[in-house]
Amino acid sequence: MRTYKVLGLMSGTSLDGLDMAYCHIWEDNDHWHFSIKHTKDVSYTDEMRDYLKNAIYLSEEDHAQLHKDYGVWLGEQAKVFIEELGEEVDFIASHGHTSHHRPKEGITFQLGDGQVLANTSGKQVVCDFRTKDVSLKGQGAPLVPIGDRLFFHDYEFCLNLGGISNISFEKEGERIAFDIGLANMPLNFITHKMGLSYDDDGQLARSGNLDQGLLNQLNRLKYYALPYPKSTGYEWFTAKIIPLIEASKATNVDLLNTFIHHNCEQIAAVAHTYATKPQSRILATGGGALNGYFMETLQDKLGTDITVVVPDTTLVAYKEALVFALMGVLRLKGKINVLSSVTGAIEDSCSGEVFFPEGN
Repeated sequence: MRTYKVLGLMSGTSLDGLDMAYCHIWEDNDHWHFSIKHTKDVSYTDEMRDYLKNAIYLSEEDHAQLHKDYGVWLGEQAKVFIEELGEEVDFIASHGHTSHHRPKEGITFQLGDGQVLANTSGKQVVCDFRTKDVSLKGQGAPLVPIGDRLFFHDYEFCLNLGGISNISFEKEGERIAFDIGLANMPLNFITHKMGLSYDDDGQLARSGNLDQGLLNQLNRLKYYALPYPKSTGYEWFTAKIIPLIEASKATNVDLLNTFIHHNCEQIAAVAHTYATKPQSRILATGGGALNGYFMETLQDKLGTDITVVVPDTTLVAYKEALVFALMGVLRLKGKINVLSSVTGAIEDSCSGEVFFPEGN
């Protein structure tokens, strides 16, 4: 029984920074297990955050340069962390940072050149987990549900609240997952306008009032009526959400309050639609799970039939980095790590590109 010692790297749509999780992962009697040994997060500078956020608008040449530069930066951060750990690391599994995601056009791109990352860190790298699925006519997202199935099957639902919200669950023997819609992306957009990185524990949102007109506009967005599989990202937020924020006459705290209610209504609607037990549990992770007002509002919208479970803060913050570490292990073992029942691809796949430090 081999224990894989993996450094998982994750940068999400919320653009708060790089999450790194040093994990031990092993399989025993067809069951997968994990232990998150050490974690570290590195916040982005304002300059890097803007660079990544606006990557979608870069020329092809500038985008290619950012791909390499970000690969160097990831490699440097990983190398520093590995030296701090002083422990053996078998390989790095990197999600990168998504700059383009238009699966209907067959386009998805994760910044952070794998070869550059390997060269800079001196470690083997597994990365680019989305491209193969998109080439198989899939959405290339969400990817975390393979971890939900293998690690967290005791919960009826697994909810991730990063920049966007996504959910996964079992239905008739298949894992189903899709992006519900919004989570932290609009909240962070609003707080950044206020000169703040985020709304600590949702205190500002709690002090605001609901704007019913805006809530109705948000709830009528066409995306919510689409069938799964479906995924969304920054392009949708830019095209559909920012104009509503900019047109609103509500105060910033009222906007925060309204988006919390909107997020929770959409999440609760999905959970109630697919709940099959009289009492269900929903595992909530990602930055949104650390927002007390968000979680209180969600529980209120869910009622008494579905209970929100927020695990320890390490798992809340680093679950995605953990799952990409798992996906790296599955890729190296030649096992399925992307589920077509989740993405809508024509078949399951073993996805990810493997890079070795040049000269090794």
